[in-house]
Amino acid sequence: MAGKTAPGKPGAQPFNLVAVVQSGRLAYEALILAASLRASAPALAGRLYLAEPLPGWRWPDGDPRLPDGPLRDALQALGARFVGFESRFFGASYPYGNKIECLAALPEGEPFLFLDTDTLVTGALDLVPFDFGRPTASVRVEGTWPEPQPYAGYTAIWKSLYDRFGLDFARTLDPAWPDDYWRRYLYFNAGWFCGGCPHRFGKRFADYAVALRNDPGDMLAAQSLNPWLDQVALPLTIASFGGGRPGPELAGMDGEVTCHWRRLPLLYARESDRAVEVLEAVTAPREVKALLKEWEPARKLIYQGKGRQKVRPLFDRTDLPVREQTLRNAIKREGWWLV
Repeated sequence: MAGKTAPGKPGAQPFNLVAVVQSGRLAYEALILAASLRASAPALAGRLYLAEPLPGWRWPDGDPRLPDGPLRDALQALGARFVGFESRFFGASYPYGNKIECLAALPEGEPFLFLDTDTLVTGALDLVPFDFGRPTASVRVEGTWPEPQPYAGYTAIWKSLYDRFGLDFARTLDPAWPDDYWRRYLYFNAGWFCGGCPHRFGKRFADYAVALRNDPGDMLAAQSLNPWLDQVALPLTIASFGGGRPGPELAGMDGEVTCHWRRLPLLYARESDRAVEVLEAVTAPREVKALLKEWEPARKLIYQGKGRQKVRPLFDRTDLPVREQTLRNAIKREGWWLV
């Protein structure tokens, strides 16, 4: 991105951003991400890399890359650099694995921040004081994994994984929460995560994920790893590099600096007024609008105003449901689940 952060300021260490892009929805989301990054953090040192899985046998339905054309050109005009990566382990059978394998396409030894494409940058990301020697990730997460069993609760299941890879389980526990309550255990949303070297981090992330997929073991016999595999392997990877939960200095992530909106109707349903304002401001320029209008969710919710008129009034943002699925169901009932 253009500009550099002044030496000595918090967050002065340059870092690269990476998001995974493919043809279709992810490309439109990436356009919003890139536009918001340009608007909210113009002084960010480092590059925005858009990583694309290369065609191969793991993508049997054809080339997954974004074709040449106006959308690709617009992303490059916003400062994004496209890089390709080989799908060695995952591919179409587990596309969440892209966020693991894409790290190999980044410059070795340079700190990185992974962002899902459905992320809106709403503040000065360049001033967030990441400590890339201590990897961490998003804790805006629900207790989606594991499913406790009669023979094994949270403690037994998680401890078995740390023991399997020779990691210190006790160090990862949050004593503020009781035993066998999901928040006691290191568990992340993989919507953002950061580390010091993408190659080292990505290799270990892949090693753990592939090992668990290929040989789950007795403790995971009754557990689903699809789609949760990346979120099971991520805390193990972070712990192996001495990382853990983000501290208060990173409160802006999933706060005033970034918004992981997941699906556009959910952004209008639950996110802050600031997030909605940034979304509509960065998607207003003519060159962005012309492209996003091709995507039904943006056309109807942003440009036809249905997000503000129909979705946002459905919910009290001071008293939102605990479970995201409750929001989804309510939006679907009203006919505005456009994704």
